[in-house]
Amino acid sequence: MSFTERFDAYACEGDTISCEIEGFTLTARIVAEFRGSGNAPVERFPEGRPDAPDQRQDGFWPSLYKDAPGFIGPGNGFRQRFAEAQAKAEAVMEAWRKGEWFYCGIVLTVERDGIELDDQAASLWGVECNYPGADNSYLTTVANELLSEALNAGRASAARLAATVTGWAAT
Repeated sequence: MSFTERFDAYACEGDTISCEIEGFTLTARIVAEFRGSGNAPVERFPEGRPDAPDQRQDGFWPSLYKDAPGFIGPGNGFRQRFAEAQAKAEAVMEAWRKGEWFYCGIVLTVERDGIELDDQAASLWGVECNYPGADNSYLTTVANELLSEALNAGRASAARLAATVTGWAAT
């Protein structure tokens, strides 16, 4: 059980992939957490964290100090490794500031016979979309990891709906 479609190598907010399982239609969509350009928050992220990448990740910036997050390790060529890691971190930050990549949520919706049963059956937030040098395959991986949770939520919603309709018919 998995999505056979995958998100594009360049993805945008609102992009979706879908699959059918046990008569349910599951749709994964990209919801922007916030945009890097101007760092203007989009009020969708549940915890409301409009943090820059270097504020979210310990060790984002490389370090030559062994007890610091981001320590590049001892050994030959440490200055070259440090310079390369520093250049990569600066490029990632610059791309984020320009809005070339952003953090998003992967949100799964469940439908059956055209009836939406749960518009947020499962989700994961803080996922990097269009990250420099990445192909966005991780977005599809996340969607697949959320499938069983979303399917269970869809089954539960369908059962509640069926019980309600049966109750109406009995009265």
